[in-house]
Amino acid sequence: MSAEPIVYNPYLPGVRADPYPHYAELRREAPVHWSPAGFWVVARYRDGTAILTDRSFAMTEPREWGNANTFEYEGAAFERVIASLSRMMLFKNPPDHTRLRGLVSKAFTARAVEGLRGRVREIVDELLSAVRESGRMDLIADLAYPLPAMVIAEMLGVPAEDRSRFRSWSRDLAPTIDPMILPDQLERAAAAIGEFTDYLVHLVAARRAEPRADLLSALIAAEERGDKLSQDELVSNAMLLLNAGHETTTNLIGNGTLALLRHPRELEGLRRDPGLLPGAIEELLRYDSPVQMTGRSARTERVVGDATIEPGQQVVVLVGSANHDSERFADPDRLDVRRGDAEHLSFGGGSHYCLGASLARLEGQVAIGAIVSELPKLRLATGEPEWRETLTLRGLKSLPVEF
Repeated sequence: MSAEPIVYNPYLPGVRADPYPHYAELRREAPVHWSPAGFWVVARYRDGTAILTDRSFAMTEPREWGNANTFEYEGAAFERVIASLSRMMLFKNPPDHTRLRGLVSKAFTARAVEGLRGRVREIVDELLSAVRESGRMDLIADLAYPLPAMVIAEMLGVPAEDRSRFRSWSRDLAPTIDPMILPDQLERAAAAIGEFTDYLVHLVAARRAEPRADLLSALIAAEERGDKLSQDELVSNAMLLLNAGHETTTNLIGNGTLALLRHPRELEGLRRDPGLLPGAIEELLRYDSPVQMTGRSARTERVVGDATIEPGQQVVVLVGSANHDSERFADPDRLDVRRGDAEHLSFGGGSHYCLGASLARLEGQVAIGAIVSELPKLRLATGEPEWRETLTLRGLKSLPVEF
């Protein structure tokens, strides 16, 4: 009797806490395979890179998600989620993707981001000062979440007193970018989009009346110049920026710190030589990527590995698996802050390469640099770290530490 074929299954025991053994099995046995959930799964680095840089693979737009078995939903909640996501640049293809990305890209250039370093440092100092005397903190709640949330909120012009409202909205929206979503998650996401949209409509109205030197005012000015941006696009993409601007960086800081604590020799090496920090951030991004997968749709028939992908079929590239591919990275399951290899897929590839990559790197360097250099005898507190339930975004619910 033949064994069951191996397929990607994020719900297997232990996969949420450590998906990398499952990925290794997929690379060996089923590097390109059809999932019962209704899409192709790609596990190797070379195949993933080829797909992300091949223009014949388009971003899967939300209205196409119904082609896969995982999104056989209908009703008000589904329509609200799909309508909002459909307006976000993350899910657009040229020319709309080019138009929308062009409106915000100037705020995220390497030069513009470097100008934020001083402010990022100030925020890190403030957050660490609040916990320093106690000698303990939840690294997620006390640093990894508030830092990038504050930075992107300040860039957009969100009042400080409103920022705490975003955490629950972001938590409920995170599963909408997963290849599989449960009905109760869909309902919560729809409710969050409704509340988030109402908030942003009022904030946009306030900025129309009194523009400021922030990104939201700049986007409003672009909209008012003509057909560059509609009101609905403005609101949906402000929502995207507020979410994407902190979700992945929170995970980078949390996952990265946990990896260093589990590899004390690497932590000590970084402590002795702070000049390793930029390369260490790249290694932490590779080693336990904040984004574990990304999706595309084939425009034409394409051969990937031993598989023929038909036009319209959807493909999920397992970024976390590609980043641990031994054909590309020597000894890939070993954390090495001296590796010096930034060609991981954690920021995606092609025209959808992460807009906020420079900002994420900067915030990671400042936050993890401060953690390493300013918190002596840093160690995990009692208990196992608890992971979030999302599939695409890999991050911790909390990370109690002592120092």
